[in-house]
Amino acid sequence: MPVYNAPLLSIDAAEARRYAGLQKAADFNEGKILEACEDTRLLAKPRGIWEIYDYDCETQTINANPPCPLQGKKIGQHLAGCEKVIALSATVGEDIEEDITRRFSSGEYSSAVLMDAAATAAVEQLADGMEKAISPKMAAQGFLLKWRFSPGYGDWPLEQQPELIRLAKAEQIGVRLTTSMMLTPRKSITALIGLYRKQENSTAEHSPQGCAACTQKNCPSRRK
Repeated sequence: MPVYNAPLLSIDAAEARRYAGLQKAADFNEGKILEACEDTRLLAKPRGIWEIYDYDCETQTINANPPCPLQGKKIGQHLAGCEKVIALSATVGEDIEEDITRRFSSGEYSSAVLMDAAATAAVEQLADGMEKAISPKMAAQGFLLKWRFSPGYGDWPLEQQPELIRLAKAEQIGVRLTTSMMLTPRKSITALIGLYRKQENSTAEHSPQGCAACTQKNCPSRRK
């Protein structure tokens, strides 16, 4: 049950711009985006946690206690060839969310939207950092990592979020679920990462990732 507490030294302004849907707004004030990123960084309380489990491809089952059968074809296809999975969760905390709410309430709409986008970039950046920290540890055991896959992607139902919370032990870093299956704090994620041996799945690293694997072609945050 490793815990990840590395600080966010900066937040990628280009990613914040993308999450705000401003890729095509070439004349938008870049200073406002940078300010939102810095405000977010100062309020962030980055925390992450993960756990490793054996995985049965044939039955799409994570061998936890109790076991967790995964629902949906997409997650099964994504984890094909994997011997193990990592269940992880990451959050940048509640303070950012409270400040975003305060800005909306006081009519600072542009500022709130930019901060919301910067916070999304921050939590994704945190998860990327976790993957970079995990990767060499797994490589030493002969494993490579597939890209992370979260409930709600493809046909993997959000109703399995409680299982991800349980498997990742996310409550230990303050991540919980609302009755509508939304994560709280809102700027949090859960995900699975498949672990495979290269000689058994030599083409896995070439599979579509992120936006390339998503069917929402008209998403304003979509990467080109």
